[in-house]
Amino acid sequence: MFSPCQITASTLTTCLGHGRAANWQALRAGQSGLAPCAFETVQLATWIGEVAGVDAITLAEPLARYDCRNNRLTQLGLLGDGFAAAVLAARERYGPERVGVFLGTSTAGILQTELAYRQRDPESGALPAEFNYRDTHNSFSLAAFTRDYFALSGPALAISTACSSSAKVFAAAARQLAVGTIDAAVVGGVDSLCLTTLYGFASLQLTSAQPCQPYDAARNGISIGEAAAFALLERPSAGNGEGVRLLGVGESSDAYHMSAPHPEGRGARQAMLAALAAAGLPPAAIDYINLHGTATPANDAAEGCAVAAVFGPHTPCSSTKGATGHTLGAAGAVEAVICAMALESSFLPGSPGTQTLDPAIALNYLRHGQPAAARTVLSNSFGFGGSNCSLILAV
Repeated sequence: MFSPCQITASTLTTCLGHGRAANWQALRAGQSGLAPCAFETVQLATWIGEVAGVDAITLAEPLARYDCRNNRLTQLGLLGDGFAAAVLAARERYGPERVGVFLGTSTAGILQTELAYRQRDPESGALPAEFNYRDTHNSFSLAAFTRDYFALSGPALAISTACSSSAKVFAAAARQLAVGTIDAAVVGGVDSLCLTTLYGFASLQLTSAQPCQPYDAARNGISIGEAAAFALLERPSAGNGEGVRLLGVGESSDAYHMSAPHPEGRGARQAMLAALAAAGLPPAAIDYINLHGTATPANDAAEGCAVAAVFGPHTPCSSTKGATGHTLGAAGAVEAVICAMALESSFLPGSPGTQTLDPAIALNYLRHGQPAAARTVLSNSFGFGGSNCSLILAV
């Protein structure tokens, strides 16, 4: 049986703004942070969710070796909502060796490598001597940076399973809390804009030339975003017993196709059922579902099929990617924090950009946000290769 954890602190930085308050205000108002792509040298007819102010962040010594866009965004995120102070308090409470770091990313600091390739030696092709792959591009970079930022010495890992990465870190951390190797865990995800993802998804014909429209009859692709989202997990006995709890997690790997979901959402269904079983709940106990909802024709159809099979047509649900863009490796943590805010505020977010719902998908899809005293919610994150994860949060 899954051992519940308490979320004792959290923070969120997206194209909607810095911090939970700015993001929640925009979500309640049904606003989107998407804008036409003007990132770096990219020339694509698409919309993106770029976080303001990332380039202005400076990593001070002795952390300057980690300098790259992804770790600047990491630091920007850690500074929000008093989160850094909460982690330092946990370090003081338990000791630095008893606080773990579990973070998800898709491409980490790959932009640093892309920039370095422009500076290759014209004769040898060698990359510039100052290029530091280990502390920038390496997927573990943000976990190492975060651990060093807080002077922690507990277990640390980075998970890179595409778009389920920062949902799966909740499961990994919860297991370590349950077996007693740690007393607290910094969990979350960071992914930043880069040329590889923008041109890569465009080459797969998965990006839209307009702001993405999850579950819309006319949906035709994703809008890529960047974000940093973090939570501090502890055992319920460590808090006051109130607040948001991680009640269950479910993971699956259906390996149906490298970039396409099973048409009936087989892996998605397995992950949701596993999360319900871990939480000891029936489907009727879920008051809201934050859908993976990327706005590609195949993804939304497959997820819709799976959700309808497990929950039927009545459970309120929506995708918030029309507001934040698809933040890839950060999406799981972003949407977990959004779900936590929905529980705390008794308000279910809508779906900016969605206009005409697809009549072939039989769900109670919320185009507009609405008040609701939700007690238990589920968040879906599904990655390339069929790496799937569902989280259940409750108050």
